[in-house]
Amino acid sequence: MSGLRDLEFRHLQALVAVAEERSFGRAATRLGFTQSAVSQQIAALERVVGEPVFDRPGGPRPVELTPIGAALLDHGRAILERVQSAESDLQRLRDGDSGRIVLGTFQSVSVRLLPAIIGQLRRERPDVEIRLVESDNQDALHQSLLDGELDATFTAFAPVGDRFDVLPMGDDPYVLITPSGAERSPVPVGRLNEVPLLGQHLCSCQLLVDRGLLACGVAPEYVFRSNDNGTVQAMVRVGMGYAVLPGLAVDHGDPEIDVCELDPPLPPRRISLVLRADRTRSAALDRFVELAEAVCALQMPESVERVSTGGRPVERGVERTVERVG
Repeated sequence: MSGLRDLEFRHLQALVAVAEERSFGRAATRLGFTQSAVSQQIAALERVVGEPVFDRPGGPRPVELTPIGAALLDHGRAILERVQSAESDLQRLRDGDSGRIVLGTFQSVSVRLLPAIIGQLRRERPDVEIRLVESDNQDALHQSLLDGELDATFTAFAPVGDRFDVLPMGDDPYVLITPSGAERSPVPVGRLNEVPLLGQHLCSCQLLVDRGLLACGVAPEYVFRSNDNGTVQAMVRVGMGYAVLPGLAVDHGDPEIDVCELDPPLPPRRISLVLRADRTRSAALDRFVELAEAVCALQMPESVERVSTGGRPVERGVERTVERVG
């Protein structure tokens, strides 16, 4: 017995077909081969096994499995079923109907963008497994992407390097939120020298806000800081102060606050989806990207329209020196 290392998939197909049809001729018809070809496959199988797998009584009587053939048949069926299952699984992966996606996100994206994206993906492809990792540390999300722990991540500050594929989703303008009826939009930026301000702890977005205000002659005086967007808005609601936040971080449906433009506007933050440039993407991930682009095309223009700059230029390229974002 030479061992089964030389066993081929077609040998098992022939074995199962002949065993189930009990005829070389009918097995050939089932497989789409000639009877001679099926006989050759069984002969090759018997050479590999070292013993006959069928008794051939001749004439019209059906062939029968030998004890060795019967034992091999069970394994052959199991192997063929596993291969068929693998083919089905691979096709589902190719079609994007299965697989696993692990995504990085941060607070405002989790609230305003991801529910619509993931909701649609789950309706289309319920068997795709989705995992989310939320962090306000952008550098940590970028590193997790490089380490293979994430398949993609949203970011407000795009990483640099040829290992990243950065897909801009849209600009998220900064807005001023005030208690309802407190101001009339647009609000001159200089007005912020006269009111208490609420903000975040030191982070990338807060740094952009502070630099933008300083460039307009405003020295911000913060009476409260929180990295929770809802907490900041709640404090505005009760009149503790005003807050400058990215549009996506604001609940625009809150009747107890007003969302106002600033004059002049502060530079917006750019929301991007980042993927590894050197990794093959699954079809499910490709579909996520398509849905993200579609949702952001709807959501981001809404934010831009709320704080229309009237065509005035907006400064770009503020250096990123702090890695946290809300």
